[in-house]
Amino acid sequence: MDRYEIIIYWSEEDNAYIAEVPELPGCMAHGEKYEIALKNAKDAIQLWIKTAKEFNDPIPEPKCRRLIYA
Repeated sequence: MDRYEIIIYWSEEDNAYIAEVPELPGCMAHGEKYEIALKNAKDAIQLWIKTAKEFNDPIPEPKCRRLIYA
């Protein structure tokens, strides 16, 4: 699978971790645990790419940015 940036954060409003994939518009997932949100985001990326291919939509190349956590 391509290496797209995944941003995961806790949402008090949703009471869940939210995982966003900024390079793929509208691609996001959630989970009650961090690990589940990450797995769901990876599944969402695969589905996003599969759908884009079906509709002949462009698929952005991953920028492969490295995040630094403080």
